[in-house]
Amino acid sequence: MEASKLPCSFAPFPPSTLISRNRTKCHHSLSPGFWNYKDFIVQRLSLIYPSHFPSRNPKMQLIRNSSASVQPLTEDHHIEEKHEEGPTSGNSIRRRFLEFYAAKGHKILPSSSLVPDDPTVLLTIAGMLQFKPIFLGKVPRQVACATTSQKCIRTNDIENVGRTSRHHTFFEMLGNFSFGDYFKKEAIKWAWELSTIEYGLPSENLWISVYEDDEETYGIWHDEIGVPANRIKKMGEEDNFWTSGSTGPCGPCSEIYYDFHTERGFSNADLNDDTRFIEFYNLVFMQFNKKEDGSLEPLKQKNIDTGMGLERMARILQKVPNNYETDLIFPIIEKAAELASISYALTDDSSRTKLKVIGDHMRAIVYLLSDGVFPSNIGRGYIVRRLIRRAVRTGRLLGIKGDESGNLEGAFLPIIAEKVIDLSTEIDPDVKTRKTRILEELKREELRFIVTLERGEKLLDEMLDNALEYATLHKTTACLSGKDAFLLYDTYGFPVEITMEEADERGVSVNMSDFDVEMENQRRQSQAAHNTVKLTVENGSDLTQNVPDTEFIGYDTLYSNAVIKGILFGGKPVIEVPEGSEVEVLLDRTPFYAESGGQVGDRGLIKVNGGKTGITAVVEISDVQKSLGNIFVHKGTIKEGSVAVGGEVVAEVDAKLRQRAKVHHTATHLLQAALKKVIGQETSQAGSLVAFERLRFDFNFHRQLLDHELMKVEDLINEWIGDATPLQTEVMRIADAKKAGAIAMFGEKYGEEVRVVNVPGVSMELCGGTHVSNTSEIRGFKIISEQGISSGVRRIEAVAGDAFIEYVSDRDNYMKQLCSTLKVKAEEVPMRVSSLLEELRTTKNEVSAARAKTAVYKASVIANNAFHVGTSTKIRVLVEFMDDTDADSLKTAAEHLLDVLEDPAAIILGSSPGEDKVSLVAAFSPTVVTMGMQAGKFIGPIAKMCGGGGGGRPNFAQAGGRKPESLSSALEKARTDIVKVLSEKAS
Repeated sequence: MEASKLPCSFAPFPPSTLISRNRTKCHHSLSPGFWNYKDFIVQRLSLIYPSHFPSRNPKMQLIRNSSASVQPLTEDHHIEEKHEEGPTSGNSIRRRFLEFYAAKGHKILPSSSLVPDDPTVLLTIAGMLQFKPIFLGKVPRQVACATTSQKCIRTNDIENVGRTSRHHTFFEMLGNFSFGDYFKKEAIKWAWELSTIEYGLPSENLWISVYEDDEETYGIWHDEIGVPANRIKKMGEEDNFWTSGSTGPCGPCSEIYYDFHTERGFSNADLNDDTRFIEFYNLVFMQFNKKEDGSLEPLKQKNIDTGMGLERMARILQKVPNNYETDLIFPIIEKAAELASISYALTDDSSRTKLKVIGDHMRAIVYLLSDGVFPSNIGRGYIVRRLIRRAVRTGRLLGIKGDESGNLEGAFLPIIAEKVIDLSTEIDPDVKTRKTRILEELKREELRFIVTLERGEKLLDEMLDNALEYATLHKTTACLSGKDAFLLYDTYGFPVEITMEEADERGVSVNMSDFDVEMENQRRQSQAAHNTVKLTVENGSDLTQNVPDTEFIGYDTLYSNAVIKGILFGGKPVIEVPEGSEVEVLLDRTPFYAESGGQVGDRGLIKVNGGKTGITAVVEISDVQKSLGNIFVHKGTIKEGSVAVGGEVVAEVDAKLRQRAKVHHTATHLLQAALKKVIGQETSQAGSLVAFERLRFDFNFHRQLLDHELMKVEDLINEWIGDATPLQTEVMRIADAKKAGAIAMFGEKYGEEVRVVNVPGVSMELCGGTHVSNTSEIRGFKIISEQGISSGVRRIEAVAGDAFIEYVSDRDNYMKQLCSTLKVKAEEVPMRVSSLLEELRTTKNEVSAARAKTAVYKASVIANNAFHVGTSTKIRVLVEFMDDTDADSLKTAAEHLLDVLEDPAAIILGSSPGEDKVSLVAAFSPTVVTMGMQAGKFIGPIAKMCGGGGGGRPNFAQAGGRKPESLSSALEKARTDIVKVLSEKAS
């Protein structure tokens, strides 16, 4: 029985049973019915784990010979010891792909971060994303062709994870790229050579799809490669024409599919049939530019963009029924199964699906955390939080609780994450260096979510109670709204199936049509926000044909002569612009620093040199940005004269502002070094701002810094400033810089050569920013604030240099004013303030006590307005307005009335303690509560009428609002409702 013919739930052999480059087909002498279902499972496990599952059939043993065919053998054969890695391991497949294309002249480049330098997408979703500026012509190519193994995240099909054989959130995309070098013929030839010779796939198992109008590609496959016509499918634009959007680069694509069931023949073969075919290699021929009118014009530079799914190729070569059972993911699944005390092979399909979900999600979670994406409620942070919560909830459904040490309240995801980290070496070697940070953050988030999950369970109970109460009151069928079910699913991690089961047990249905609407809305938003790479040829790209890259000379001088190479007015190229206009000026060379690496752009002046007539125009520069690759855009206002292309100018940077930026940038480097010393080397930069007036530094850390830690950081930095250490800058190869221990700055992109800024003995970072020449120029450093900005990310704001002097001077003036007002010395201010606060507290308590007495007096007066409701049980009811009584006093009044009226009693009080303020209280005695009345649920709708809300315990609840004008009608409704409900319950 061939591997591809086994039931989908079985892998014939574990991923580590690898097949060598001689692709002899895998056969088993197992006839259908040889064993029954259970026997087959146990026999299969005995082949894989002989020490744990002794074989019932001693003649069935495995051997891996040099040709890697896997065959049943007789007793005189011996089982070879399994190798850790073979030619079809995931690592080997990746390595062979890269080496194959390196031998074809491609430069092997590293995977980019999962956090892309692209505002149009949240996460890296394709291998080509890092090359997008090259494809758009915004930056010149550094190499003619490249090959990569790119980490990718996609969540638009998250519901299919584990349910199909191929859907993932995290995956690796192997790719080869040509930037105007080779095109279709070479791309197709090499893809076929890689597939059939390097990987040894049988040619008869490979099918090809081409765009229906692309006869050139069809001809190459059929006439030159020799693929039979009956294995080439012409497909429409939806399947085989790649576009980046409504406009921009586009072109036909061709895909290679693997056929698991060649015995089904050619008739009616459907490449979209997942039970038979899997697409594993996509070749995009980027040859057109789609214009706004929909017409296509040939690109001057034709490019190649390809993608091969590593997990898919591993599935094919390792001969397993799905991507999850490859050696890339299966060890993670095995660890989860171990924690759940179940066997992947023996468990049911539902549990097996859950194990796949955990195996997939844990890869995504670990690599996202490693790349600095920490859980939050927005953007990328929400994605990793959602994945963590799905993994936790799925694990709990499998029965996983607690850690391996027996602590049932502990976290289990870090245990599984360690297996992911063990497998990470060749995917991303930095993951292991960040292990401690990853595991700590994962543990915190899991334990935090367990609390949320328990709150969600309580919320579901409340929702079901409300649905039943509403149905009883209105004599309808109890139904939980789709929005509530989606809230539980999206926020609290409840699978809707669990919500439906619990609701059904309580006799409540779930509005699934509304739930599906909410799901579809989220899916559309997810696809729109995260899974489309926009490649649009902008107007500015035409400018790059005439404007060269800007030569930056600002490291050495703040003044230079230059020539105007281009002018933009209103975003469009112009020749000349008059006085008073806001313009963007492009120079051939500039001393102005353009915003990057967190440092703001320089300010200053561009003066048009009229020769003998002197300065004829002045442009005041307020900002400088990089655009279209390495072109500096000087943004400013023409203060005098007019400015024209070709004019000779003098560019002058504001020296004082540049110095402030330099001081803050170097201080930022010292701050990161100090934080690593004080709170640990695991902390890393998560963002920064280097401005003229302050610096801001975001870093990964799980808690607020203590006062003594902040003081230690300040002391260290000021000590380094006092050491007067000269800075060293050097340009070197990036590999050499990393070996020397240089730290990469957050958000910065690097080429083959990088600039290293070194404060000897303190800090070494890759940085293109401007810096002081000696730490003594910083003069002083002071932290202004430290706060959390999202889960696991802290922010420090600080000042240095002139900004430090100004800050200290301002604070000194404030202190002098305070001393003058309080009539004390500076050192006596804290004690005097404490004394004043104590006096204020005492006075407020006295006022509150007086108000409470007044409220009790008013309550005693209105107690006579209580009336009786009910026949079998006489319940005293009081609904009254208490003028401007404040919320605390209103509460005191309600408690007093409960004592006066005695059980059973129901009291509803309202007041307007100020402009646009409403206070409400509901107080029910024990007998009323036992009748099923709940104060919190009763007062909520009443408060809504007043533009507010609230709640509380069954016996006592408070609420507020913003519409005093609606209070009278709200109290009237409260009177009507309480009388109606109590009359029914007490009759």
